[in-house]
Amino acid sequence: MGLFSSSDIGVDLGTAYSLIYVRGKGIVLRQPSVVAVERGTGRMAALGEKAKEMLGRAPEDQLVFRPLQDGVIANLDATERMLAAFFQEVVGSRIFFKPRAVIAVPSRATEVEKRAVIESSEGAGARYTYLVEEPLAAAIGAGIDIFSPKGAMVLDIGAGTSNMLVTSLGKVVKSTSIKVGGDKFDAAIVRYFKRQHGIVIGQTAAEDLKCRFGSAYPRKEEILMDVKGRSLGGGLPLALQLGSNEITYALSEPLRSIVEELKDALEQTPAELCGDITESGICLTGGSAQLYGLDKFISEQTGVPCYVAEDPASCVAIGAGRVLEDIKLYRSVLYDYRRGDYYQA
Repeated sequence: MGLFSSSDIGVDLGTAYSLIYVRGKGIVLRQPSVVAVERGTGRMAALGEKAKEMLGRAPEDQLVFRPLQDGVIANLDATERMLAAFFQEVVGSRIFFKPRAVIAVPSRATEVEKRAVIESSEGAGARYTYLVEEPLAAAIGAGIDIFSPKGAMVLDIGAGTSNMLVTSLGKVVKSTSIKVGGDKFDAAIVRYFKRQHGIVIGQTAAEDLKCRFGSAYPRKEEILMDVKGRSLGGGLPLALQLGSNEITYALSEPLRSIVEELKDALEQTPAELCGDITESGICLTGGSAQLYGLDKFISEQTGVPCYVAEDPASCVAIGAGRVLEDIKLYRSVLYDYRRGDYYQA
């Protein structure tokens, strides 16, 4: 990389995955938001994909964890070190002309949580950091014209949170967030098999079952799946062969929570904008939006058309990158703490 060149970056700092968009290049990094640290010394042993492979399998002298929980920073030092490594990978070492960063945060992030993101970003090497609401970045990344007078709605379902937003004329009309997402889906699957079948499975195994067999609707033709774990009674290894609709039943509770929050958001949206949303539909983004049949499920539960964005898992990072491409155009939707403007929905 050139010493005096500047490569501004858009960041989707997600609970499960971190994505980085480099101005003029698009998304150049997609890594799990996982770190492995040596106990005692605090030395980072691994991060990203290598660290994720160690989840549930690490030796006693190493601690493997996600430094972000429910969409916000839980461990400031680990987050800063993880970001520094990712920044180093995409833009290299810089003395001068460090990159500016636009980072997406959940809709209901507090001032303290926002400041933690800024401190982590600038501690990792960013020259200047702006923040933007995740669902707003997702809307931009999904190709929605947020400056149109017609209302648009986005439901961004990530690993830690589900963020809902109604926008019109470049402003946020309604914004809300619930701490239910892909991680809660995984936890629900773990609880279900423990309660219904007496088998204990890990979070990683639950995530794999969700991705391979998960559905918002019971399938007419079930797929047989192998569930491997530990017997709750005897504590010995156990393998069961079950139908894929078991995953659908396990996911019903967290899906119901998301739908109820979405209904509340729609009820608090002005009637004219509700009419626009009924015409254009609710746009689903985020990695968990890829759950089979989810668009149809939400549409039936709310009575509003629903569709999944073209690349739902990348929409937030793409949106943050597009904001970078034209900071002046999108300045009104940014949280810029040095300017003294505190973006509020």
